[in-house]
Amino acid sequence: MKRLRQPGLRVRVTAAFALGALVISATIAIASFQITRQTLLSGRERSALRAAYFDANVVNAGLAADDDPDVQEVLRTLDTGSSRHAIIYRNGRFYSRTADTGYTKALPADLQSLVGSGHTAVQRVRVESGPAWAIGIPLPDGSRFYMIDSMKELDRTLRVMSLVLALVAAATTAAGAALGAYASRRVLRPMRVVADAARDIAGGDLTARLDPATEPDLERLTTSFNRMVDQLAARLERDRRFAADVSHELRSPLQTLAAAASVLARRRDQLDPRSAQAASLVADEVERFQTLVTDLLELARADQPADRRLTEVAELARQVVARKGFDPGIVSVAEPGFAPVWPVDSRRFEQIIANLLDNAVRHGGGPTAVRLGGTAGTGWLEVDDEGPGVPPADRISIFDRFVRGRAANARADSDGTGLGLALVRQHALAHGGDATVTDRPGGGARFHVEISLSPDEPAAIPAQPDRTARRELASQRDRRGGPA
Repeated sequence: MKRLRQPGLRVRVTAAFALGALVISATIAIASFQITRQTLLSGRERSALRAAYFDANVVNAGLAADDDPDVQEVLRTLDTGSSRHAIIYRNGRFYSRTADTGYTKALPADLQSLVGSGHTAVQRVRVESGPAWAIGIPLPDGSRFYMIDSMKELDRTLRVMSLVLALVAAATTAAGAALGAYASRRVLRPMRVVADAARDIAGGDLTARLDPATEPDLERLTTSFNRMVDQLAARLERDRRFAADVSHELRSPLQTLAAAASVLARRRDQLDPRSAQAASLVADEVERFQTLVTDLLELARADQPADRRLTEVAELARQVVARKGFDPGIVSVAEPGFAPVWPVDSRRFEQIIANLLDNAVRHGGGPTAVRLGGTAGTGWLEVDDEGPGVPPADRISIFDRFVRGRAANARADSDGTGLGLALVRQHALAHGGDATVTDRPGGGARFHVEISLSPDEPAAIPAQPDRTARRELASQRDRRGGPA
């Protein structure tokens, strides 16, 4: 079962601020709306009741002035405006000032029953124009006076008020989220500084340190971090020196062994078959041992910063390919008509290409293509082979030291030292990049190496004859005021 990825701390802090602001603003908005609504409704009810009593007195006086009064005429004496509608119930009939548009039917039966029993009653009803107060007042002569008082304006006011409060709550929530984002940035800024320093250290920059004065509250953390880096740098330097010293000390006896093995190899025809086979094995293992020592020395120096200089990497790649005995035509550039000129350590870049070619020969059936290309700020090198490819489970570990792919182990292949691809990745890291491997379309493996190009260095210049390209390269260096 796949677990969902937990949101980051910044997202959680921002969400917590936003949620808190939403809860507070929504609570205040709802409470304010309810209190204001109740106050307005109560005031409107009292106002409607006073107006209804006044009109009931007018109607009662008009009905008492004549033995057979004209009810319609009495209703016309009322000043009800457009928001109120008066109704009289007399002698089993309802009388209305104007044409009845459903107001009589809007009178609830409970309200009519209460008024009929001699009690004044008030109830909220809904008529065609919207909510209204229905007020019933019994008259002394047995008649009943009803008033339908519309609350259309009050309802509109409450709607506007609810909309305003909702907008205020939304704005408060947004402000809370913005405050949370700002607070999380401020709180996490020291963590970003630590993360950046750790990234630089992982990339090989062991001079990266934290400044205790930047965040006084984190002085203990910065001090402990810097002490840890100092100890790590010292440990790595001791290991590097140890590997370099051991490898260097092994070179002299190895040269002696290699010379002796060479003598045995030249006289192999004079030896018996078993001795000749033993001499051949000794020569091969000595050669392999020399390669291992050379790679160990290279690894010991791999932690040093890259000595970058502008280099025509396409031409360098063709030279390495030719030196390895392959057709230089397999080298191609992603953008025809351009010769990549990158700021690289030529020795390291040359070894990247050579090791990838050797790997293709040993485990991939030989190289089929070497491609160079780049984007803004990044250059890349790809080497394809026609072997069985690299299983997905091995595509990370294959770049570790003394690790070889499962295909080589399955073939019981003892050739190689297990350091070639580790050196490729180490040199790529020294250039601010990395090395990966994927499947080649059509079968085989594709090794992809990226390096970081300095922003002020051109990724490519127009292809020219070698001598002209060198002059252009020299002029670029002069314009920068010194060597690359």
